[in-house]
Amino acid sequence: MLVLLKPDQIRLAAGGLLAALVPCLVVGGLNPSPAIAQLLPVPAPVAPSPSPTPIFQRPLTAVPTPADLGMDAQIWGEQGFSRDYPALLAAIDHSLRYLNTAKAAKDYRQLALPGVTRERVRRSLVRFRQLVVSHRSASQLQAAVEREFVLYQAAGKDGLGTVQFTGYFEPVHQASRVPTAEFRYPIFRLPHQFAQWRQPHPTRLELEGADGLQYGKGLLRGAELVWLRDRLDAFLIQVQGSARLQLTDGSTMSVGFAGNTNYPYTGIGRELVQEGKFSLEELTLPKLLQYFRDNPADMDVYLPRNQRFVFFRPTGGAPATGSIGVPVMGDRSIATDKNLFPPGGLALIQTRLPYPKGNTYEQRLVTRYVLDHDTGSAIKGAGRVDVFTGTGKVAGDRAGLINAQGQLYYLLLKP
Repeated sequence: MLVLLKPDQIRLAAGGLLAALVPCLVVGGLNPSPAIAQLLPVPAPVAPSPSPTPIFQRPLTAVPTPADLGMDAQIWGEQGFSRDYPALLAAIDHSLRYLNTAKAAKDYRQLALPGVTRERVRRSLVRFRQLVVSHRSASQLQAAVEREFVLYQAAGKDGLGTVQFTGYFEPVHQASRVPTAEFRYPIFRLPHQFAQWRQPHPTRLELEGADGLQYGKGLLRGAELVWLRDRLDAFLIQVQGSARLQLTDGSTMSVGFAGNTNYPYTGIGRELVQEGKFSLEELTLPKLLQYFRDNPADMDVYLPRNQRFVFFRPTGGAPATGSIGVPVMGDRSIATDKNLFPPGGLALIQTRLPYPKGNTYEQRLVTRYVLDHDTGSAIKGAGRVDVFTGTGKVAGDRAGLINAQGQLYYLLLKP
């Protein structure tokens, strides 16, 4: 079934995007607070039947290939999708590069997931890449995968495989290298003495004041990186964890996550809902932005409630990078809980994702091969996945529409 949505109907996803207001993303990568997940409260799950018997005792369990799994039609541009064959191969290569590092060796020692070793994941990726290159259709690839691979299904949030999917993206903003009357709100590099800051760290309110303009009086003085025109944009870059900036001098800059203070993330959408400003059902991104345009003084109230403060570093035009240190690819990279799932691993997701259709977006039930490149502070447990949608406005619109249930599988070569 296709569900058509207009751009102004974009909802603040309960865990993923709010795209504009809050994509989430990682510690050390794109997603310090993955996704939007945090802007809004996650809807209460449907109550399970009395005393359900879990079929999964571990985060991942080998399962037969579901008969209704479907095929990844996007690789070769089938069924009306845009072909992204090069993006899939690039995502695989990024994972392989990571798996050959000392960091990967350490990550997999800590993971200690039965049957899932770094070498098995690496061999699986090498073989899968060979299959993609040697086949020419989704049906051919699916048949080969079913012959050679075992699917391991994530336990999900209910122990029955139900996974909540949200989205995140890389925003683009205008900025200035120097403060002006128009550009007043900075984002910051990691201060030189950050390692010596007292514990617990100062809160957002203590660092920049209620109005966001008192940063020059304390520990942030001299750490300004660039200045934004809009206070909410500067705040949202901290939520997203990375950004591309179009500077007033005609140059461009990309920034990525460099560190954060030791506080959990608090979503402002969640705070507005809890205080009755909106119901969860009526809250859309345009309405949220309009609320702060109509009530700018309320930013002094709600933004400081997110006590976590995020710092950035210039990345020299490099693409958005996930927590394992490799670029994330639109529609081909996901963020998961790296305490449970294999970093860099090959996964298969089945859920609903939005795609542009004229002036609207349609929700399509899709099967997608993805690579596990990222994590995020809001992406916890076996039942959460954040899908990276890319860079810019369309990516942001799409990320804001991702809020669906589905399934998550990891693919490993048969022993």
